[in-house]
Parts: sequence; structure tokens; C-alpha cells
Amino acid sequence: MFSNEKKINIFFYYWLFVSLILVFLIVIIGGLTRITNSGLSITEWELITGILPPMSDNSWNLYFEQYKKIPQFNLINFNMNLDEFKVIFYWEYIHRILARLLGLFFLLPLIYFYFSKNIRKEYMFVCFLIFSLIVLQGIIGWYMVKSGLINDVTVSHYRLSIHLVTALIIISMIFWLLKNIISKNKKKFFQISINNFPFQIFILMIFIQIIMGAFVSGLDAGQIYQTWPLMGNSFFPNDLIFKNLSDLFELNNRSLVQFYHRAFAYFIILYSFFLVIFIYKNKLNELYKPLKIVLFFLFLQSILGILTLISGLNIFLASFHQIISVLLIFSALNLYYLRAK
Repeated sequence: MFSNEKKINIFFYYWLFVSLILVFLIVIIGGLTRITNSGLSITEWELITGILPPMSDNSWNLYFEQYKKIPQFNLINFNMNLDEFKVIFYWEYIHRILARLLGLFFLLPLIYFYFSKNIRKEYMFVCFLIFSLIVLQGIIGWYMVKSGLINDVTVSHYRLSIHLVTALIIISMIFWLLKNIISKNKKKFFQISINNFPFQIFILMIFIQIIMGAFVSGLDAGQIYQTWPLMGNSFFPNDLIFKNLSDLFELNNRSLVQFYHRAFAYFIILYSFFLVIFIYKNKLNELYKPLKIVLFFLFLQSILGILTLISGLNIFLASFHQIISVLLIFSALNLYYLRAK
């Protein structure tokens, strides 16, 4: 009996670990889908019927004709041929297939673990919450795509940011749960205390910065002011005119959004120095190594952001920039987990 229970717990751990990798892969492919402007290539949700790609010339032409009806084709890609369409189609198709695979991969073992009754109840509760978010994420994904099918040539940057942040919440929850399983603990992320607060603030700041990055991506704000450290000839973009306080919250303005993304990056770096002082002043020896990992990813992420911008949004640098953002979240969560009481 004990041997069987141990096997189930090992299976539970590896199931969560593979789920983490799947979500990570989906985030990467999703970023490439956005960078290549491929997200609107499939204009229907096709939850069931879209499992297989087009298998005939007639099917390909049908998908292409549907794409020709949306503003993105008519205003931007009107010269696109069928072979070029297939490229952007497959980016979105792979993204959707991976999402379906994740849903099934998470649901079926979840049912098995629930009825086995060998997994801690608090772990199972978190898993059911994760699955609910996975389902919600699929709905948000289609909600996002719909925003670019009628009046716009791209999706809403607000909906894009919700879609991305939901994915990052899912992957963070899985990561935290894995940490609890490894340490045979049940630490709570939202445990508020003086010890935890500086690290929780740091993680919140990273998430806000990622939201701003999604705004930059959704608005194509990186296509302007491709210089650093100045935006053109000044630190603050000179094409902005503020007539009242509400103009500071005009998050549809590409120049303002890029400025906020830059400025908040500087603020996070400054805050990281505060964490360094806090950790070393309090002689938190167990945090020295994980802190160095956080700083490594933070500065690598900053450098990649700069290189992505001045390179004219090189697709490889842009993708790497997004990958490192997830690794930065992992490292920040790990730092906080080791401190959490």
C-alpha cells in the first residue's frame, strides 16, 4: 500500500513538472505568434473542429478567404499569398494545439489523483484552481482574438496583457506547488508579514512590468524611439503633451507606454539594490545564492530589452526577452519561497 502511494506521489510531481514545461512552451509560442503578427490568422474559435490543420487545397483556400475578410489583411497584408499565409497560420495553430494539449494533459490525471485520495487536499485544491484558470485562459484567448477581427489590425493590448498575465499566474502557481511538494511543506504565497512583504512587492513589480511589456507589444510601441538611453534626443518623449492629469493614464499612447516600460525597468533595478541591502544587512545567508540568480536574470532581461529595441525588434532577441521574463519570475518566486514563513 505504501509503495503504491509513493508511486502516485511521484507521478503527481512529474505530472506537475511536465505541465509547467507545457505552459512555458505555450508562453514562448504565444510570444512568437504575437511578434510575427500571426494571432489573427484563424478567425474562428474551432474548439473541436480545429484540431487538425487544413488537409487539402480547398481547406487552405477556405481559411485564407476568411482571413481576407478582416482589417489586418485589407490594410496590411493585402499582398500576402497563400504560402505566406500558411506561415502565420501554423504559428497560431501550434499555439492553439498546445493549449488543447495542456487542457487534456492537466484534466485527465487530475481526475485520477482526485479519486486516488493519496494527494494532500490542499494540493488538490490548488490543482483544481489551476485547471479552472486554464479553462478561463482559453476563453480569454478567444476574447483577445475577437478584438482584432472587426475594427482593428491587431488585438487589444489590454486583452493581450490579461491573456499573458493569466498564463504567468498559472505557471507561477504550478511552480509554487512544486516547491511545496519538494520541501514537503504548505507555504502560502499571500501570507502577509514584514518578512514576506519586500519580496511580494518585488514579484508584483515584475508582473506590472510584464503587463507594460504586453502593452508595448500590443501597440507595436517598440517600433518608435528605437534608441537608448534616450528616446530620440531626450529622456522623456518630446511628442507628448499633457493638458490634464488624466493624460498620464492614456495607455493607448505608444510613446507614453514605451516610456513607462523603460522607466519602470529602472525602478525595478533600483528596488533590487534595496533587496540586496536588506538581505545582506539581515545576514540571510540562505538567500545569497538565489539572490544572485535573480540579479543575473534581471540584468540579462534589461540588456535583452535594450538590444531588442535598438535592433529594430529582432525576432530572436524579442523572443529571448520574453523567455527570460519567465525565468526571472521563477527566480523571484524561488527567492521569496526560501524566505516565506
